[in-house]
Amino acid sequence: MSATTAGVFDSETATDEHADLRELVDGIAGKFYSAAMGNHGIPEPFDTQLWAALEETGLSRLASSSDLGAGPTEAAIVLYGLARHAAAVPIAEADLLGGWLATRAGIELPEGVATVAIADATTGEASVGRVTAVPWARDCKHIVLAAPGSHGTRVGVVDVIVDKLVLDHNLAGEPRDGIETGLLTSQLTTVDSAIGRELLTRGAWARCIQVLGALDAAATLTVTHTRERVQFGRPLSALQAVQHSLAAMAGDIERARSAVDAAISAATAYGFGDDRTELAVAVAKIVLGQVVGPVTTAAHQLHGAIGVTREHPLWLFTLRAQSWVGDYGTARLFAHQLGRLTLACDNPWGLVTGEVTANRGQQA
Repeated sequence: MSATTAGVFDSETATDEHADLRELVDGIAGKFYSAAMGNHGIPEPFDTQLWAALEETGLSRLASSSDLGAGPTEAAIVLYGLARHAAAVPIAEADLLGGWLATRAGIELPEGVATVAIADATTGEASVGRVTAVPWARDCKHIVLAAPGSHGTRVGVVDVIVDKLVLDHNLAGEPRDGIETGLLTSQLTTVDSAIGRELLTRGAWARCIQVLGALDAAATLTVTHTRERVQFGRPLSALQAVQHSLAAMAGDIERARSAVDAAISAATAYGFGDDRTELAVAVAKIVLGQVVGPVTTAAHQLHGAIGVTREHPLWLFTLRAQSWVGDYGTARLFAHQLGRLTLACDNPWGLVTGEVTANRGQQA
């Protein structure tokens, strides 16, 4: 059963062993989505009530708490469900990324909401200066910092002092703040460079799932609007041109879903540090990079003028999709990576089928 089964074009019914988790996530996210309607803005306010509910149910630490027994599939269900309801919380950063990274570095996170930041790879070896575009920094107590370098990845926890932040946000209005860390690398814990690489894979993987959730939500709003909006005496959905546009939207979303589901399956089967998972994530990023533009454009075209107003919720999903698709590496970056892997491989078809590893081109 797909972890992302919930889209308007899906005919499957979620009846697998994860049905209870889906129902829990959708119930919580749907409740607070309705409550927050009209309160969204740029910058986007942090949803403290939703976060409290996630903490109470354990969903805020599902992927980073070993005692909960959750894996990538369960994490994907949470990420997807919250993205479909425009949840204004740093769920991926606090759990799948920051919580996991702190655990791998042997650091116990203090109480409070945490996020994650990755320092520029060109950061000097002696110190870590300013780190930019930190998700939701102004609303967090702590930042789990990863500083890649020639001697491995250094990890530490930075307390957030709001007065010292350089406030900024992404296209969707989600906070992406800058912070001057003032840390020496000697104050950080050094871990293997493979952990830093896995952090990027995890981040890209999470964003793929969240983008798909946002696209599904935009499609749901679009289908509903075209069925309910009457023009020339009949619903918009009865017009052939509208039907063609909806069909193209459905095709793009399902193509993306296949790639994202493959990435979820790879992470579940092999773990995030495996070459096969990196390859699947690269493919998902590339496919999403191709479909986000056409899907969000079609959604706004079919909504007409109402679709570009602040009062209508469509922008919550189209702008998030457009913002998230470039996080942790753009589609072009991953396309170049995939191209280099293919050219260096003696058996390109084996690379596609998983018979050879992504990095070494050897039999798996």
